[in-house]
Amino acid sequence: MRIMYTNGNIFTMNLEEPLVQSIVIENEKIIDLGTNEDMLLQWGRDHTTVIDLDGKYVFPGLIDSHLHISSVGINAQELDLTGIETKEKLLNVISNKASSIQPGEWILGRGWDENIFPDKQIPSIEELDYVSPGSPLFLPRICGHAFLVNSKALEQSGYHPDMTIPYGGTVVKSLETNKPNGLLLETASDLITERIPTKSYDQLKVALKWGLKEALKFGMTSIHTNDPTYLNGARQTYKLFDELINQEGMGPRSNLLMDYKYLEELKDAGMSVGFGNDKVTIGAIKFFADGALGGRTALLSEPYADNPGNYGSAMYDKEELLQLMKNCREFNMPIAVHTIGDQALIDVLDNLDQLKPVAFRDRLIHVSILNNELIERLASPHRIIDVQPRFIASDYPWIVDRVGETRANMSYPFKTLLERGVITAGSSDAPIEPLNPLLGIHAAVTRKKIGEAHNGYNEAEKISMFQAFKMFTIGGAFATNEEHTKGTLERGKFGDMTVLNKNPFTMENADQLLETEVEMTIIGGEIKYRK
Repeated sequence: MRIMYTNGNIFTMNLEEPLVQSIVIENEKIIDLGTNEDMLLQWGRDHTTVIDLDGKYVFPGLIDSHLHISSVGINAQELDLTGIETKEKLLNVISNKASSIQPGEWILGRGWDENIFPDKQIPSIEELDYVSPGSPLFLPRICGHAFLVNSKALEQSGYHPDMTIPYGGTVVKSLETNKPNGLLLETASDLITERIPTKSYDQLKVALKWGLKEALKFGMTSIHTNDPTYLNGARQTYKLFDELINQEGMGPRSNLLMDYKYLEELKDAGMSVGFGNDKVTIGAIKFFADGALGGRTALLSEPYADNPGNYGSAMYDKEELLQLMKNCREFNMPIAVHTIGDQALIDVLDNLDQLKPVAFRDRLIHVSILNNELIERLASPHRIIDVQPRFIASDYPWIVDRVGETRANMSYPFKTLLERGVITAGSSDAPIEPLNPLLGIHAAVTRKKIGEAHNGYNEAEKISMFQAFKMFTIGGAFATNEEHTKGTLERGKFGDMTVLNKNPFTMENADQLLETEVEMTIIGGEIKYRK
């Protein structure tokens, strides 16, 4: 089927042919593009469906290079704690939930952030027990690396003071009582998650479908998503995406990052990188090198400024990390490693330098704390970084207290990264940050929270609107070695497009992005979402 989209302002992101009016797509691929007159003359015959864009603004399909799309859907079924401004309001939300469910039923949710509380204090386990006396409770922080639990949850986990805590995890204890204070860090959460009832296949499918619909609504034509821990394994993750996208015709195109613990399952199933098709594909092997700045578990080369003596947490020692990476290489798999602290990145790069590249690029996710030497080491054609510009809005200004002004000035240095030739892909890490990619683009351009009246945090690292869009289009294509099939609108590439009602490239104020709406999301020439 041949489709022509005409009468648009089509920004191709291809510098040789940057702006056209019409684009022609057949069998999902772009076969021609140019002026309205030329395209209608050449292709406007029988068997061509012509769609009038009515002057709207068209871009290569937006790509989110790192998120957890099933978790976006699951969170919609649970408590959303994002933006709650006080500890008292958080406790009230928990209390209301506890009173609406049966005793013994789990209270689940995520998104709390003590950094926006006036006193920056988390609830005590006594307070959590008081508002949820009959139900176990498990509430991940917004970063997903710290967790609130009550005594019922600890009881169900079988916790006792002498039990072995998973490596890299901490059960935080009260200084007064030397008993758990209701906060778990990193892998200590495994004690609890193993006891939470598993959702059924149908429940997970409903949640995943909701997340995919949201991604389409926000203009995404491709996502790189990490979901097996939410969807009960590698095989079931692939099956769910395959059913919804390949069989039921949904989108976006999905590259599936698989957690390291499912490597053997992938081997048994014969599912290596590239397995699948252009709509659902197995991607890199994901694992964690460290934690997060919010809970002071990101691994730093020097101590936290506001917690002297604390360097953060390594999820593995360096030699064990190297062995995990070698195991991936034996299966010819690229790796995708969560590295927030600079020491975590040093350890990962030291190990990568000992391994031969594979056909697909290795991915460094987050890379929040950098220095000039690390940036030089990242500038390799075999490596890409997945960054989350919205972290700027979430982490500032408290990150200055956490790591000090010098290191904060080398946090999220997007302009320097681009100038030094580091392949950089934009993402949200949703549900950690909002799914809407325009909010990520806004943060990259302004480097401030919505509504703040200043020139931006470390404004020297602001990037242009074009550079920000490039991170969410061309950068995302490079992340999965698909730069020859997506990322720009050119002949021979997929007809994946995001249609907006405003032109970001002529905006006098980037805040106008906040009022910009997605008109259509088009994948392979087919409209998958229309406002």
